[in-house]
Amino acid sequence: MARFDICGQRLANQHLSRETLDTPSDIVRLLGAVQAQDYPFAKWGLAQRTLNATDATVEKELDEGVILRTHVLRPTWHFVAAEDIRWMLALTGPRVRAVLASYDRTIGLDEAVLRRSRAAITKALQGGKQLTRAELSHVMQRARISTEGPFRLARIVMHAEADGLICSGRRRGTQFTYALLEERVPPARVLDRDEALSELAKRYFNTRGPATVDDFTWWSGLTKSDARRGVQAVESELEHVVIDARGYWYPTSAPFKARTPFARLLPNYDEYFIGLKDRSAMMSTLTSAGVKGVTFLGGHILTINGQIRGGWRRVLKGQTAVIELKVHGTLTEAEHRAIAKEIRRLGAFLGLPTKLGSTVYRALPRT
Repeated sequence: MARFDICGQRLANQHLSRETLDTPSDIVRLLGAVQAQDYPFAKWGLAQRTLNATDATVEKELDEGVILRTHVLRPTWHFVAAEDIRWMLALTGPRVRAVLASYDRTIGLDEAVLRRSRAAITKALQGGKQLTRAELSHVMQRARISTEGPFRLARIVMHAEADGLICSGRRRGTQFTYALLEERVPPARVLDRDEALSELAKRYFNTRGPATVDDFTWWSGLTKSDARRGVQAVESELEHVVIDARGYWYPTSAPFKARTPFARLLPNYDEYFIGLKDRSAMMSTLTSAGVKGVTFLGGHILTINGQIRGGWRRVLKGQTAVIELKVHGTLTEAEHRAIAKEIRRLGAFLGLPTKLGSTVYRALPRT
């Protein structure tokens, strides 16, 4: 299996090259968890993997609570399907709390304070109430729990999420709200720890594979031993190959092979690359040309046939979304057409006229 085949498998397995799913929640269930701290662009990442989803389509499922946005892995923001939130938090919550613990001590967050905060939050949200973070700050103040400092309130809320007490509510305008998880999310099947490890590993390798145990450990935030246990539980259902002394697991499926250039304007933190610790396969075109880093690219990533080739950003000018590119090397006419097609898809998602603006080319190093 060559490097390009790794990328071909990943494009197919993540539904970036074969959009067959109807709804954003379908892709969230398939991927297990989708990194989502940059909210507008994380929604675009979901839509790219569906047939015709728009920003409004994704927003509707989040408002309805079919998709939730919470801290569940590593820890950072992720989209998770409502029926998966409990077992996933039960599995990863202890690791999230362990990661938070050392900094919590420096800002005076101990178990007594967190216990009081949980009681105050529960009382404030009972009966279907949904409050913004600013409103939760007032709740803390009335309970005489300090929220001074840039991170103290965020940590209190993050603990409440990791404990399975709260989850995302409906957005109020542009503001996010929180709701009690038990009131917002219907009961779902309970998984024991081994079942949860197996389920998380299955979803990971079926969608990010070919991937390694190290990749799974990085993505999940689990310990290396737990990650290995998860892989062992599902390895009989996966293919295995060794490349450059690394063991890769992946589902049995045909890799995507592009007959013409195939472009994707991926958002920052997209699972195509953020879901992997080792991103060398998608960097191989640039690496072979002597490029040693991608800081030139900016936040969002342009890929062609699964290979990182540049970066992009969206600039709103009136009612038009202008897409500006930064590209390593040059682009062929066919690659320009592929990018133009992707820009039209982005416009359909946004419901705005969208056009290509400036393109900055960076010469490849001489090798």
